Amino acid sequence: MTTSRHAVLAGAILLASCAVLAAPKLARKPAAPGGSLPRYGVVVYSDLCIHTDSGEFGGQRITLQRFSEVDTVLYEYTAGGLSWPVVASDVTIDPRGKQLYFTVQPPDEDERTISGKLADGGRTLVLDGGYCGDAALPMRLSRVTDFGRKAGACRACPAPKQKKELQEELPAPVIEADLTTTAGL
Repeated sequence: MTTSRHAVLAGAILLASCAVLAAPKLARKPAAPGGSLPRYGVVVYSDLCIHTDSGEFGGQRITLQRFSEVDTVLYEYTAGGLSWPVVASDVTIDPRGKQLYFTVQPPDEDERTISGKLADGGRTLVLDGGYCGDAALPMRLSRVTDFGRKAGACRACPAPKQKKELQEELPAPVIEADLTTTAGL
């Protein structure tokens, strides 16, 4: 009789342990819809690179941490060397997880708001603003999935587009002293 009680107790423990091991897989949250930020977890977007002539870093990195209570952003940029992370304030992410904006105030700089939208199915964060001083070129940060890879070489800024002069130079009008009239008031 004791062996059957032991067998029942062992069977119950085995069943309970299987239920405990299977529970996290059943309770797993669904993945974020294609092209949006996940509701929970950490996502990193970066365009950090190394200048081949100087060996210094270039670019920026945005680390988004999403918790149930709050979303936080760590912003890193280069100014000769890689900066200390700046903790952003006023982090706002749209309910669909397709765009975000946040405010940062790097040391010795004015406060600024950075905003961007996801592209390429969530693999790229496109920031508003100018790349290489050209407002028409947005900054594109790729989602980091391999944290062990080395930074690539920086690409040179594209040559600025030159506006074509479509107007021909016309000679200045000649005003003859005897032929001018002025409107009376």
